[in-house]
Amino acid sequence: MHKESIFLIGPMGAGKSTVGRALAERLQYDFVDSDHEIEARTGATIPMIFDIEGEAGFRDREEAVIDELTLRPQIVLATGGGAVEREINRKHLRTRGFVVYLKSPVESLIQRTKHDRNRPLLQHGNAEEVLRNLMVKREPWYLEMADLVIETQQVPVHRVVKTIVDQLLEEQII
Repeated sequence: MHKESIFLIGPMGAGKSTVGRALAERLQYDFVDSDHEIEARTGATIPMIFDIEGEAGFRDREEAVIDELTLRPQIVLATGGGAVEREINRKHLRTRGFVVYLKSPVESLIQRTKHDRNRPLLQHGNAEEVLRNLMVKREPWYLEMADLVIETQQVPVHRVVKTIVDQLLEEQII
């Protein structure tokens, strides 16, 4: 199957949006961040959606956006860290494009997210504990879905992009 679109998965703070923008520019693809798309469509921030609709309401919106965006050709899509929690999202991502898991140790994720107030799951309780628990729950899905796994800790963005492009060329996807 010829896979044209690239889907970035991984935990919050792993660099999906940063790498996604650079990769899209390199490939001359469109870049979309699913969380930003949800905010643009609703006119509300992710934390506000969580406050009003709860996590389930947010996940419903996320599911609809991922279904639509994964149908677009030649797109680099940065997903939210929890997008993999729903089987339908995992199916759409796995079957409609090339999935890259951006992997980073929890210690690095804590440093990258500690001042970010736009991450509702980290706003209550111990952020480190929350991140560790999320990784225990989600990492098996990230690994199961990934066509390519890349460690992003202390790796410059251009190196991550080069690794992805090299793999896409090797597999004759681009």
